[in-house]
Amino acid sequence: MAKGLLVTYALWAVGGPAGLHHLYLGRDSHALLWMLTLGGGGVGWLWEFWKLPSFVAQANRTQGQRQSSGGRTPPPSLIRFVAQMMVGIYFGLVALISLSFMANFYIVGLPLAVGLGVLLVAAVGNQTSDFKNTLGAAFLTSPIFYGRPIAILPISLAASITAQKHRRYKASVGSESLSVRLYRLGLAYLAFTGPLAYSIFCNTAATLSYVAETLGSFLSWFSFFPLVGRLTESVLLLPYRIWRLLVGDPGFSSGYFQEWEKLYEFVSSFQDEKRQLAYQ
Repeated sequence: MAKGLLVTYALWAVGGPAGLHHLYLGRDSHALLWMLTLGGGGVGWLWEFWKLPSFVAQANRTQGQRQSSGGRTPPPSLIRFVAQMMVGIYFGLVALISLSFMANFYIVGLPLAVGLGVLLVAAVGNQTSDFKNTLGAAFLTSPIFYGRPIAILPISLAASITAQKHRRYKASVGSESLSVRLYRLGLAYLAFTGPLAYSIFCNTAATLSYVAETLGSFLSWFSFFPLVGRLTESVLLLPYRIWRLLVGDPGFSSGYFQEWEKLYEFVSSFQDEKRQLAYQ
């Protein structure tokens, strides 16, 4: 059945950050990416407004047309490469928060999480990449900065470069029922959010301590790039500032949210320290 542009725009407006329009167009990898990142932090969702006509046209292509592009290599995309890097880092941070208790985490769990994040972006649209080579690059890079959160950066970089090198168009496959697609998406979503939710709600203090340690390592590394460091700190503080603007409360009332407020104070202390050093 042909996909309609008006329906796509309606789904984009109603449930865009949750990937409803991508689910309608059969772009399951893109839908999962939006579900896990809330539309790329909202930025990717808004940017898609101008891309929806091309998405609809791509979804309405005949199977023969899709097969004809299988022998060619997709053109390189800087946007896709940067997105692979960012999502790989994001998946790595989530793994650090929720799975760091595992034995050999920095050799197995961390490169696997980062590699899967890179592969998810590589599979967006009508493109994909080589699964084994991308994960292999992630695992081979994992000994760099072993045992430190900063190891996410070289792992994500190596996996993203490898995914770009082995990019290709997807092969045509038969259509699947909506129930099968939703079942697969649901399992992937639970696999991502389940350990994270357990770690946050059942072990808040330890989670906050590890998040603070991870953020401290990243912010210390960004001290070599002052502009990037200030931008990163501002992004980290933005959700809390929006909350305070909407609620109008100087602090969280419950003990649970007071724990998370400590994380805000930790990140904010970096900005205060830099201001003091600038005045000296």
